[in-house]
Amino acid sequence: MIISFAICHLPFAILEVPMNPHQKWFAIRQELPKRRRLLFGLLAFLLPLGIWATVSYVPGVWHPLVRVSDAGDVSYFQIDMLVEREVFNDENKQLKEEGKKQAMGEPANPIYLPAPHIVFKALITAFQTEPIRRGEPWLHESILHSIQVIFYGFMLSAIFGVPLGILCGTFAFFSRIIEPFVDFIRYMPAPAFGALMVAFLGINDAPKVAIIFIGTFFQMVLVVGNTTRQLDTALIEAAQTLGANAKNLVAHVIIPGIVPNLYRDMRILLGWAWTYLIVAELIGASSGISWFINQQAKYRNYENVFAAIIIIGIIGLTTDIFLAWVGKHLFPWENRSQGSLFARLAQRIKSIIPNPQPKSTQDEQTATP
Repeated sequence: MIISFAICHLPFAILEVPMNPHQKWFAIRQELPKRRRLLFGLLAFLLPLGIWATVSYVPGVWHPLVRVSDAGDVSYFQIDMLVEREVFNDENKQLKEEGKKQAMGEPANPIYLPAPHIVFKALITAFQTEPIRRGEPWLHESILHSIQVIFYGFMLSAIFGVPLGILCGTFAFFSRIIEPFVDFIRYMPAPAFGALMVAFLGINDAPKVAIIFIGTFFQMVLVVGNTTRQLDTALIEAAQTLGANAKNLVAHVIIPGIVPNLYRDMRILLGWAWTYLIVAELIGASSGISWFINQQAKYRNYENVFAAIIIIGIIGLTTDIFLAWVGKHLFPWENRSQGSLFARLAQRIKSIIPNPQPKSTQDEQTATP
């Protein structure tokens, strides 16, 4: 038993620094210092980039193909042609046996995995490159179109989903009559409704917005309902004791009480909406950044494909960071670094009230003439 206890706790004892609790790397539910947060946030992007660069630049890691630099006496080889390594070696082996000039080449990865510097270059050139076909949108126009589809679909979902979620989380009547059907629909993939949406709404942006709506609405109702149920019942009971009716409870207790958590839920669900964008924009008339990705894949410009995918991630991450910053100003009492509201209040009271002297000290003072 002692050995098993030591095995379970030794790794954590090694990883933690007992000198200072703020220096612990794996402390349970404790925030790291600011410098470490910034460091780990940077490493979260540098580590995948390092793996990508290793696969791209280090010859012995993967590189299943060979880029031909000299075709030699091989009739079908061309300069910069990508050939499988086995085929390249077999051809050179045969040329060597026949006494002919062998082909030359360098290790290379497939065309669908461009190197990081090529993709980062495409992030700039993709905005400057004119569309191949006349009348096709530029990249920035496609991005703006996709943002509009996300905005309309998510806003419609929030207009209907948030009130229904609050009602389901507050009243058992709405929960029993709405949530079973919503729970049934949410397991159906949103793209399955694509053909129906085109039949009902046409081939323009309406079915795309509808797919975003379907992909987020049913999840939103359940998530908001669960968040509403997590509100402290003591707040509701206290308001009822003071004579609040159902309308006052919803307007002045429940909604203000869940707003911070509701705000975080909407941030998460907004990211969910972006995951349906690619499928939604392929329904009906192709448009937006999804159209750009498919077109570049057809032209085998995979560096532009990676660039467009990275742009989607940048837009989503930037939006989430901005919303998080706004949330800190909207709900300053939610700042965990300052502790809870009650903890800050208790600390303030302690700073105002002087510390009482020990009883022994008071007796000594009264005993002295």
